[in-house]
Amino acid sequence: MNIPHIPVLLNEVLTSFKELDQGYFVDCTLGYGGHSSAILEAHPNIHHIGIDRDNEALAFSKERLKAFENRSTLYKGKFSKVFPSLQESPIKGILADFGVSSLQLDKIERGFSFESDNLDMRMDQEESQTAEDIVNDYSQEKLEYIFHHYGEIRPYRHLASAIIEARSKAPITSAKELSQIASKVIKGGKIHPATLMFQAIRIELNRELEEIEKLLDALEAKKHSGATVALITFHSLEDRLVKNRFKKWMKKCICDPHAIQCTCSRDNDLGKTITKKPLIATAKEIKQNPRSRSAKLRVFRFKD
Repeated sequence: MNIPHIPVLLNEVLTSFKELDQGYFVDCTLGYGGHSSAILEAHPNIHHIGIDRDNEALAFSKERLKAFENRSTLYKGKFSKVFPSLQESPIKGILADFGVSSLQLDKIERGFSFESDNLDMRMDQEESQTAEDIVNDYSQEKLEYIFHHYGEIRPYRHLASAIIEARSKAPITSAKELSQIASKVIKGGKIHPATLMFQAIRIELNRELEEIEKLLDALEAKKHSGATVALITFHSLEDRLVKNRFKKWMKKCICDPHAIQCTCSRDNDLGKTITKKPLIATAKEIKQNPRSRSAKLRVFRFKD
């Protein structure tokens, strides 16, 4: 079959789970099965769970993972809802790749591309709200908020104003048109002028940061004994959430920082961070897959 997606940091992911020899491995962002198929191949004794909210990705991965169907189960839904409800045990490996898959980006009708004739950006196409709704219905203040907080765009006010002005003449219905508006407002820089704006709209639409927070909450609540957690992020907002949570999980003392002396057991750490610094793509991988250049992998291991 034709494989449309190159999994990022594949060697680094395989190394992170090299000690996996039993139990369940959960791929929270199954996508097109790149990481999952490699893990299943490398570890013949483990059972696999794949989660995704994209029907197209699930259909593709079901076919791709056919050789492993006796030890692979796929679930449709947001990982923030599916993961906490899993009954399978013991879970020994958890992976999440928070990036948008190559097929979603490249398939022009999905509306993630700057050249798309529509404005969709839904990861789950059964959801009702689209990027077009956000662009045409959000107030100036709400647009400013998402551009400022989710896109970290400097001229966020100017960009929101330009969109309000354009849509007052006619609804903005294509990613191409929206991209052109950004190009008039944002000048210079190494990346496409619309990149951060598209990121902000996508994060808002798919509740991406909220999803990550909920997954981290679920992991913290269950503290899967001896499990390895590998999380791949693609921008500073995601990476900050993961880094700060791993830092919290390593805290031995949970006393008030202003307390005169420690009164807790100093045994409150949940495990340790395996990666002191995030793992990033090699020059060779970036050359083969330019989208890997912003990927960062952080790994944590829960105590037995």
